[in-house]
Amino acid sequence: MNTTATVILIVVIVVVLAAAAFFAGRPMLRRRHLQARFGPEYDRAVEQYGDRREAERNLVERERRHSELTLKPLDPAAREKYATEWTAVQERFVDAPDDAVQEADELITRLMHERGYPTGAHDKRMELLSVEHGHTLDHYRKAHDIARRSEAGEAETEDLRQAMIHHRALFDDLLGQPYRPRRGGTTSTSDSADPAPTTHDGHTDQWQAAPGEANSPRLDASKPEQR
Repeated sequence: MNTTATVILIVVIVVVLAAAAFFAGRPMLRRRHLQARFGPEYDRAVEQYGDRREAERNLVERERRHSELTLKPLDPAAREKYATEWTAVQERFVDAPDDAVQEADELITRLMHERGYPTGAHDKRMELLSVEHGHTLDHYRKAHDIARRSEAGEAETEDLRQAMIHHRALFDDLLGQPYRPRRGGTTSTSDSADPAPTTHDGHTDQWQAAPGEANSPRLDASKPEQR
């Protein structure tokens, strides 16, 4: 074999190896992309389908359908309107916790619609939300579970309080508020060591326990607040 043929052979081998390495690395790159984008929803999909490749195909399909949506951010006036409505719903929790949880869910549905998300079948709604809100979606799922238990008369007031906290996580995410999970990966407001969060109008969030208190008195079901 002459020198030219040897060089050509070496070049072909290098190109083939480079192509093989590129295509071998694509599944890993896609996996990292999906894990970063979907967060905990990636692991949930793998558990649901029982097969990583099948789960990833489903997540890619969710991305495709999500890309066809015409999503829009809220203007400042709309943000303020929804924030005010949330405060009103939150305050009604003291006297009517079941109704407040239902109203919170309806408020989130209207917010989703205004942002451009479909609000039809619950499963399809969850799949599309998971593309951009995967880090808060499990809160929404838990809130729905508690709401169903409430309809069956199986939810305690503390369960309903947790439902409102779960609803708040997705509500803020949809509204455009940065989502910052508490220590331990939860949104529990019973950790008095954390600084009290603020609502959209700048006031202290009434769901946060004051320093030294186990629970906010506004949410103490055994001692309704006197108005």
